[in-house]
Amino acid sequence: MVPSRLLSLGPRAVPGGVGRWTQFRLWPPSPRLLSDGCVDHAKHQEPPGKKLLSEKKLKRHFVDHRRVLVCGGRGGDGVSCFHSEPRKEFGGPDGGDGGNGGHVVLRADRQVKSLSSVLSRYQGFHGEAGGRKNCFGRSGALLYVPVPVGTLVKEGKEVVADLSCPGDEYIAALGGAGGKGNRFFLANENRAPVTCTPGQPGQERVLFLELKTMAHAGMVGFPNAGKSSLLRAISNARPAVASYPFTTLKPHVGIVHCEDHQQIAVADIPGIIRGAHQNRGLGSTFLRHIERCRFLLFIVDLSEPEPWTQVEDLKFELEKYEAGLSERPHVVVANKIDLPQARAALPQLRARLGPSIIALSAATGENLEALLLCLQELHSRHVGAELRW
Repeated sequence: MVPSRLLSLGPRAVPGGVGRWTQFRLWPPSPRLLSDGCVDHAKHQEPPGKKLLSEKKLKRHFVDHRRVLVCGGRGGDGVSCFHSEPRKEFGGPDGGDGGNGGHVVLRADRQVKSLSSVLSRYQGFHGEAGGRKNCFGRSGALLYVPVPVGTLVKEGKEVVADLSCPGDEYIAALGGAGGKGNRFFLANENRAPVTCTPGQPGQERVLFLELKTMAHAGMVGFPNAGKSSLLRAISNARPAVASYPFTTLKPHVGIVHCEDHQQIAVADIPGIIRGAHQNRGLGSTFLRHIERCRFLLFIVDLSEPEPWTQVEDLKFELEKYEAGLSERPHVVVANKIDLPQARAALPQLRARLGPSIIALSAATGENLEALLLCLQELHSRHVGAELRW
């Protein structure tokens, strides 16, 4: 007798690009069917034996600012010596120069997601001293420090580097020059110099590293508006979700896969409250992560009374933090439409903010495809504008 269910899997929707979704069903079909364009909202099954970190523990590992002392390597010393060989009494000076000290280089690495791996002090490699027979010392190797993409390098209040692309490099500290051996000081006036110079110390600087999340779209909203649930629904990111505010304590970036092999990075920014520009709540700690987003998604909790005021307050906080930030391309997303009171407030919200509002439910997957199509359209405009530029 054939078992009624071969695998313990329900119906799944496999994305073939925005607007195209392919359904795979097992026999017998499950009575619970999702709408076309939605993703399966079954519980995410993690590999057995792997314990997930809580959001508080993740926050300990996520660092978006760091003070670093960088010191270049010291140059090698020059050598004072003379050539010694049988039957050659006056061989002359043959002391070689010392090698240069190694630089300390910051390099943007896509695999690094936080500044937690960056140490508070880096010392470059020293150069080797010179040798006999005009042998130069070996220069110190370059010391590469991997940092996340989107790292700002500041010295005092001045921005000295912006590592916004993978592979970008910045020489944080120069290595010292190597000393000169006595062969360097040979001249017609002095045929037997004994002078040699020591290697120079490397450059020493105190730098401040500041991480700003790199993403195409940024989710902006008040705490408990459903941003994390929405990111879980449209991408493979797994931020923590709970029924209390300030669940998200660190930015999360999820990748939305579209047709034509396009990938859109969407960032879940921790909740913003009224007065965030005055450093209230989480304050400006996470407002900086919105600066690099090309377009914004204002997530509105449709179940709250007068939800249109949330958009006004969010734009006010963004404008106070940085002028013009609220004027970037954006779309208003009304979440939690599955609740009865939320569906009743939708007509009034559209009457105040316009009919282009996307109403959806991250919990049930209702109308998620409209958001995916909107994301693809905004991303296409952004890419087209960059090509024209």
